Parts: sequence; structure tokens; C-alpha cells
Amino acid sequence: MSNIEQYQGNLQYAVDIVLCVDATGSMFPVLDNVKSSALQFHDRLNDVMAKKGKAISQLRLKVIAFRDFGDDPSSAIQQTGFLQLPEQAKDFQEFVRGIDASGGGDIPESGLEALALAINAPWEQGLDRRRHVIVMFTDAPAHPLGTHASAQSYPAGIPRSLDELFEQWGYARSQTSVMEQSAKRLVLFAPEQAPWSDPIAEEWDLTLHFASKAGEGLEEFEMDEIIETIANSL
Repeated sequence: MSNIEQYQGNLQYAVDIVLCVDATGSMFPVLDNVKSSALQFHDRLNDVMAKKGKAISQLRLKVIAFRDFGDDPSSAIQQTGFLQLPEQAKDFQEFVRGIDASGGGDIPESGLEALALAINAPWEQGLDRRRHVIVMFTDAPAHPLGTHASAQSYPAGIPRSLDELFEQWGYARSQTSVMEQSAKRLVLFAPEQAPWSDPIAEEWDLTLHFASKAGEGLEEFEMDEIIETIANSL
């Protein structure tokens, strides 16, 4: 083993992942697939990292299930804190298995509110190397931020425009970013509709977009794409 390989093997890798999952009625055909892949996430990521001769020192997952504040504000956002795996695997599994596809009202959903909560999550700041990944699963466009801000359960501190949210996501040499530039990644399984394809996929850096369609498309998504994105960047 070379000195470089030995040094890399001793690095402490921290991976934080926030899964934003559309839980509205139109997701019913594919939600089970999304949930199944989420439950396999830890083992699959460990396997890929092991093949690369690396090990994750700390893996935390957070789940944000979202619907629509314009339909039923009380169920528009359900979320966990960051759960450490494998230690808190049971809590993670119970939450994921409890997500049911229901409601949603009109076609656009509250996906941008979920994304804003993800961006502002309490990301790990320690260890040698970090990867902070947000994964969005949705088959619908999103309401503009603040559309339903008058709802009693609307989260405090949510940006009121996509431009403000982009400032929080940040970019190279940004002074307003809440995300760590070298650590962040955004993976979108979302339709080719605003805001996902344009402007987010077009203008936001370190973003991957895989097109989905209502009731289909997400069935074919490859969790391997996310796994490789994380593993190759550590």
C-alpha cells in the first residue's frame, strides 16, 4: 500500500443525506419503490465505498415528506431529524414505512418548502471530509415559495422567493450560502417543469436532474446514480 492510499484510508468521512419525498396521491404508483430504495441506502452505499477501499465514519439520513400547504397544511410537511445509521436504523425504517401517498390538491406541490428545509438542515461540520446531499423525489411542479405562507403550520424562516433560496444554496465565492460549497450536491428526480428543470437544474451548481412523469418515470430511477455521486466525490 502506498503512503497516499494509506493516508486516504485513515481519513474520516462524514456523509449527510436529506431525502425529500413527495407523498401526494399521484406518487402512489412509485412511492413504494422510493421507500424500498431508501431503506437499502445504507447497505448499498457501504458496499460501493468498500469496493473503492474507503469507509464512511459517519452516515446520517434525514427524511422530509411533503404534500401541499394549499390542500392540508397539517400534513404538508412531516420530517425526521438527522438519524445516524446504522444505530438509528429502526427509527429511520419506521418513518419511511409510515409515509403514505395521499392528498395534494392541485397539481403543484410544496416541494420548494421541503427543499428550503433541506438546505437549512443542521449539516455535519466536523471530520476530515464531508458530503452533504439533498435528494428530491417528485412527479409534480412546485408552488412558488410563500404561496401559502399564511398557513398556520407554514415553517418559519422559509425564503419568499426562488432567488432567495438560490442565495442560500450558494455558488462559488458566495457570501450568503448556508451550504458548504465543497460538500454539497443536489440530485433531482423531478419533472421537466419549473422550477426543477429551469431554473434549478439549469442554473444551480453541483446539481443532477433525472426527469420523471406523474405516475411513471420514477419507477426506473437508479439509486445507484446517487450512490455513485457520493462515493466518487469522497
